[in-house]
Amino acid sequence: MANENVERIVVTGSRVVESIDEVPASVTIISAEEIQEHLRVTPELQSLLAIYVPGMGPDTGSSSNTGQTLRGRAPLIMIDGVPQSTPLRNGSLGVKTLDPSAIERIEVIKGATSIFGNGAAGGIVNYITRSSQTEDGISGEVAVSSRFSAVRADESAGVRVEAAVTGRSNRWQYLFTSSVEENGVQRDAQGDILGLQYGLSDTVSQNYFAKVGFDIDNDKTFQVAYNYYRSQQKTDLGDVNDGHKDLAIHVASPLQKQGEPQGPDGNTNLMVTYEDSDIFTNTELVVDYYQQNIENVFFYSPSLANPAEGYDGGQSVIKSQKKGLRATFSSQLDYSGVEATFIYGIDALNDVTSQPLVDGRVWVPEMDMQNLAGFLQSKWLFADDFILKAGIRNEHITLGVDDYTTLRLCRQADQCSVSVAVDGGEIDYQATTYNLALKYQLNDAFHPFISYSQGADISDTGRLLRTATVTDITNIRTEASVIDNYEAGFTSQLGADLRVEFSAYFSTSELGTSTRFDAETGVYLPVRAPQEIWGYEGLVNYHFSSSIDVTATYSYVEGKDTQEDVYLGGRTINPPKATVIANWRPDDRTRLAVEYLFVGDRDRFEPDTEGNYSTDQAPVHSYHVVNLNGHYTFADNLRGFFGVQNLLNEDYFPARAQAYTYGGYRVKGLGTTVNLGMEYSF
Repeated sequence: MANENVERIVVTGSRVVESIDEVPASVTIISAEEIQEHLRVTPELQSLLAIYVPGMGPDTGSSSNTGQTLRGRAPLIMIDGVPQSTPLRNGSLGVKTLDPSAIERIEVIKGATSIFGNGAAGGIVNYITRSSQTEDGISGEVAVSSRFSAVRADESAGVRVEAAVTGRSNRWQYLFTSSVEENGVQRDAQGDILGLQYGLSDTVSQNYFAKVGFDIDNDKTFQVAYNYYRSQQKTDLGDVNDGHKDLAIHVASPLQKQGEPQGPDGNTNLMVTYEDSDIFTNTELVVDYYQQNIENVFFYSPSLANPAEGYDGGQSVIKSQKKGLRATFSSQLDYSGVEATFIYGIDALNDVTSQPLVDGRVWVPEMDMQNLAGFLQSKWLFADDFILKAGIRNEHITLGVDDYTTLRLCRQADQCSVSVAVDGGEIDYQATTYNLALKYQLNDAFHPFISYSQGADISDTGRLLRTATVTDITNIRTEASVIDNYEAGFTSQLGADLRVEFSAYFSTSELGTSTRFDAETGVYLPVRAPQEIWGYEGLVNYHFSSSIDVTATYSYVEGKDTQEDVYLGGRTINPPKATVIANWRPDDRTRLAVEYLFVGDRDRFEPDTEGNYSTDQAPVHSYHVVNLNGHYTFADNLRGFFGVQNLLNEDYFPARAQAYTYGGYRVKGLGTTVNLGMEYSF
């Protein structure tokens, strides 16, 4: 691993820096080296998380991460602790919010947690951005690459340019990164262009990231970070369905993809951080202010039609503006050989989210959430062997919604929803959640742990509001869901070469959210019912020699609606997954890596009398994907690299494409695709 000392620390689980070996929970750290190696295969973070994170669902092969859950629940996506998900109206686009070239490492904490508040029902995925260099001077790198289909190359070639400059001068440090990528068309194993719904063909992506810091003195620092991300599909293609799969073809202008380009339309993040490592005796203070603006544009859909008012379809956009202020204190104490750490503070957040249609109609009204929380987390280290963690968080949430009227939408001319006038108002939520965990460092060969954690979640209130069938907001089932997460596992370091990790978990929620199709109105209605989710996962890493190492993982998750005693669908539960990553470094200049992904079967539902499945309940059949990447260093400052995605040209439908029966999701996986590039550093 690159920079072993850095990669063995984690900040996400407790909000302060600590050793990963002292965390009594399942944690995955994706290092800078692993990110860069996978970036040679594909820049899609969904793919990276699917390969490297046990418990994370398989890649959807698109810009949307709907159906890619973490242990059966939605994770909260963050950049340096700033939420990127839009939990009030979860559009499942949070994973794709930052280019991986700006990321130093990724920290994944699994299981429900209230450490960072609403939206973390499945855990946390935190993108930790790159840091500026620590010594005076300036350095940087530039990389140019091109990806193209090896099945049928015409129109598929794209180009990617990324650059970074970092430096330090006296008390100032800075980092600037940028990336621009223009995709060609993406083709499946048969050479056909993939369907355009959430597709990546003809997508233009831009990411600009800046970080500037100043050391006030030896104890105090001030830092400002800014991120701009845009990724939109601009194409002259049109979607067709050949009865087996959704694909795209060249069509006349009236048949081309309608509406505005889909994708993030210039999402921005600003974060200002002040740190004082000695604000008073043995205590550190971190204060950060952040604001975020999101506009995620969705595809044009004929299901958003209303012929009576002249609309033959529609296109929605999730708009979210967040402003937050956090103050975190960390105090270190020592009681006769017992080391204690107390982390405490206040979080304040204002989140204003809505989902209008581009044509001006209001689909999801504006939701104005005020969130104030106080928290206390503690860690106790007894005789360097026992680690006890305990914490509490008290959350007060007020959600305000003005009066609104639900949209009349028609899937067919005679299949329309009923418009309802709803009285708005304010809804108050009060929740106190707890966590308790114990880890025993018996010896290097056995570190068992057990943990209990809770999370309070009001995710996707917007979905409930837009399908309201009552006239008052207080009668909509918008209650918060409290998730209880139980976990037990261990880590083992057997000698210098073998590491083993295993964990089993069980989580319950008072009110999960699934969907059912209403054939009369053509609307997918939310169903709120208690849920149970359980599973296990394991990891084995072995160094055969100083030049060869292999990591293998396996994940299994299952879940039920306990009210009806039925299994949960593919929108929530992913099929079994296994991965193998093998690295070979024959010399100091050369590296090769093979990534193997296996997705297993999941078949829990019966079709109707006509052989059709409902919503997300179709069976998933197994498939395999093999990726290859490598680099060769020509000189100290010049490196060539390559990546091959789907090396064996497996002809398959991703798990989501198999499980979902919604229109437009029947899109095959990417066929063999090659990436070639050069990197120059100075």
